[in-house]
Amino acid sequence: MRLVILMGMVLFVGLGCSQIKEKNITEVARTELDTILLVDVRTPKEYNEGHLDNAVNIDWMDDGFVSGFEKIDKDKTIYLYCRSGRRSASAAKYLDSLGYSEVYNLKGGYMAYENARK
Repeated sequence: MRLVILMGMVLFVGLGCSQIKEKNITEVARTELDTILLVDVRTPKEYNEGHLDNAVNIDWMDDGFVSGFEKIDKDKTIYLYCRSGRRSASAAKYLDSLGYSEVYNLKGGYMAYENARK
């Protein structure tokens, strides 16, 4: 009986924890950027100091974060990045919970991108 309860709990926890899809920011092909939505989730100040080409800025820390995605198809492929990858990972997990099915966190963030360019 204990084994059945334990297995049920493991299954419940496993299904409840979504797996964040990730890619290294330095491995994203230029051609991919033409077919996806690239979102910088940093603050407008950070965004204005430098960002990836074609990225739109939807600030994760802003109250309007969710409304920034209201008109975006939930099946659209979305790549998120921030300074280091922490905020974008949180944002990706949140968007996944809202039903967005193709959300990717770009690991390493803008810092890794800048370091690779040097």
